[in-house]
Amino acid sequence: MPAFRNTFGDFSPTIHGVIVSSVLISGAFTALIAGVLAHKFGQVRIFSIGAFVYAVGAAVQSSASKLPAFIVGRLIQGIGEGLFVSNVWVQVSEMSPTRVRGTLTALPQFTIVVGVVSGFFICYGTSRLGPSTSLSWRIPLAISAALGFLLSGTYWLVPASPRWLLAKGRVEEARNVLVRLGFDDVEREKLLEESMNQVQAHNPDDETLWQGLKETFVGFKEAFSAPFRARTMFGCFIMGMQQLAGIDGVFYYAPILFEKAGLSGAQASFLASGVSALAILAVTIPATFLADKWGRRTSSLLGGILITTLMLLMGSLYAADKVHADRGAGKWVVIVSIYLFAIVFNGTWAIGFRTFLMESLPRKTRSSASSLAQSANWFSNYLVALVTPVLIAKSTYGAYYLFAISSLFTTVIVALRMVETRGHSLEEIEQRYVQSRGISTDAVDVTTERSNVA
Repeated sequence: MPAFRNTFGDFSPTIHGVIVSSVLISGAFTALIAGVLAHKFGQVRIFSIGAFVYAVGAAVQSSASKLPAFIVGRLIQGIGEGLFVSNVWVQVSEMSPTRVRGTLTALPQFTIVVGVVSGFFICYGTSRLGPSTSLSWRIPLAISAALGFLLSGTYWLVPASPRWLLAKGRVEEARNVLVRLGFDDVEREKLLEESMNQVQAHNPDDETLWQGLKETFVGFKEAFSAPFRARTMFGCFIMGMQQLAGIDGVFYYAPILFEKAGLSGAQASFLASGVSALAILAVTIPATFLADKWGRRTSSLLGGILITTLMLLMGSLYAADKVHADRGAGKWVVIVSIYLFAIVFNGTWAIGFRTFLMESLPRKTRSSASSLAQSANWFSNYLVALVTPVLIAKSTYGAYYLFAISSLFTTVIVALRMVETRGHSLEEIEQRYVQSRGISTDAVDVTTERSNVA
């Protein structure tokens, strides 16, 4: 927004990338410890605390008068976001009955899209206040802070994960929660029976937080040990490469991309961005409710092919100098392709990758491995946010080609490594994995595991 630069002064594409990406670098580090904190205190408590910290960071940004203070606010916001993002998905996955787990695990992505739609239209509305008042950029951040405080209140509304309760030996509480959540008798009793064998022999409350943090690194080491390392590595891969497809480059810099394609004015760009977000929302609704109707592998492969094709198309148009604001169809092809890319991504990779990750990780390493995967996602997101404005300024087609190559590589690896998890309980998925590889849950032959990774 012009009002933002009027407040803080003009800055280069590099500084632009630093401002946007600062929220991601702090989030990447806190995501690493989010899992162990959740293991100690429960996912609900940690994502509530994270939402509160996020809100404080947004409030600091909203009130900032100097750019360093604004960046500090984003760093604080990232700390909170790193705590709650991955834990929300773990919580939803662990509290969902098998028959509707795909749909429920997709719901956070749906609400994210609702937030994106709201954000673009709020910014479109406040940008009309004009460049003379800083309220145009302060109001969206104030709303973000208010929503963060609201999310932190879920601590009093959302039950603890039944699997977390069982891991802590709180069997009766877990049984009551399973009934409340609608688990049928067969799945409930099977989960209780299987989890009873994994209840810790010692009192987990005797462990201090510092001991838990030290155990984090033990947990990371365990996640990369046999027989878990293949799943951990693949989870980190798909979550990292998900961002290198360029989705947040499009979300963060959509107004700039639309201006590059030929639209003029900040308001027009925000409006076009809001329309694209509405299109995303339109496809996310059926994709969410159909998540259990088609496989994770199918949606991931289809999405990868379409994403790669669209990125190559846009990059080629810019490379051939076919995109002009005043003539030719090139700019409209790019604008429509941006819409299609966002629609395809959110209907496939955004839902399929996250759902597969939560389903494929074993209970023993789910918290630590999901933290590692979320951290990989944040670091990749940080790189995308940092370099996208520089690439756009230097070579627009270079950004699109980078995203296309990353998407193609990811699609190939998914075709080789991803298995179908739809329609099976988390315990059944683990059992199928163990049986398919002929490995023991107690001891694993190192040579066999190395061949599995290969």
